[in-house]
Amino acid sequence: MRAARIHELGSPDAVTIDTVARPSPAAHELLVSVEAAAVNFPDTLMIAGRYQTTTPLPFVPGHECAGVVTAVGADVTGFFPGDRVAALAPGAFAEYVVVPESSAIPVPAGVTSAEAAATWVCHLTAYHALRSIAQVRSGDLVLVLGAGGGIGLAAVELAVALGATVIAAASTIDKLDAARARGARYVVDYAGGDVREGIRAAVGPGALQVVVDPVGGPWAEPALRELAWGGTYVTLGYASGEIPSIPLNLVLLKGAVIKGLEIRTFAQHDPESAARDRAEFTELWSAGRIRPHIHARYPLDDTAAAMTAVASRQSVGKTVIEVISSEPRRAEEDS
Repeated sequence: MRAARIHELGSPDAVTIDTVARPSPAAHELLVSVEAAAVNFPDTLMIAGRYQTTTPLPFVPGHECAGVVTAVGADVTGFFPGDRVAALAPGAFAEYVVVPESSAIPVPAGVTSAEAAATWVCHLTAYHALRSIAQVRSGDLVLVLGAGGGIGLAAVELAVALGATVIAAASTIDKLDAARARGARYVVDYAGGDVREGIRAAVGPGALQVVVDPVGGPWAEPALRELAWGGTYVTLGYASGEIPSIPLNLVLLKGAVIKGLEIRTFAQHDPESAARDRAEFTELWSAGRIRPHIHARYPLDDTAAAMTAVASRQSVGKTVIEVISSEPRRAEEDS
């Protein structure tokens, strides 16, 4: 099979398209013929050697895909060859990938593979963060940092679906416009000024019940300072490349709660909440209440260009690699 691979850590230019052996599923795994895979910012950090964990070289990047089951392991009971699935699995930028049965979900009717690949990881991460970690309730005021990225835009959409009022913070007008289109009531452009003052100007001082933060960096502490007493701050990742240091006295004075979420291990640590969230999320997805914003699509041969677009923060929402497509469609804006 053909696969994008990284042989030495560095920029996306180091990605090559290689011919490698097709994997075989173990007892609890599916073999999926990949039709589309989504590029997430952590993928770019992994190939640069800047992620929290390291992967032995060479490796196939990518963790989010959708396609058709072509074979199942001996102990798989919930899927059959021919089923369409979305999945979280390492090595997604390839024509085939093996997927743990527990990491796959059926794709609702009417959802394309590109849409499914662009939905599963970011939207489910955002839903876990809002529903189980922050326990968002109708009427809560929720700040989403990095609101133009994949997880951020998903968090905006899902927080609105849960009845929250959303203030979206991002670095460009295009990203803020996308957040508005997904239901954000207030927006803050943190590239052009003081993010804390922007939050206060929009909703007043100390008004936030929840902060959802997939970016970290210099925006974390100002956002924490604008939590209401007893508010919850959820850290999801550090797309800024900077892991912030938080003064613990702020947590004490505000009675605040800071929680983290790592999507790959959440179901292991809290299987009941994970199962509930997945069922609720699937219902929203099947009802057509969730639709990703796909910024651009690339063929497998242009994986390096797709990763460059994400690494340079050009992407609004999700960038997708269409593995079975032969025609590149760059900078395609999906409504």
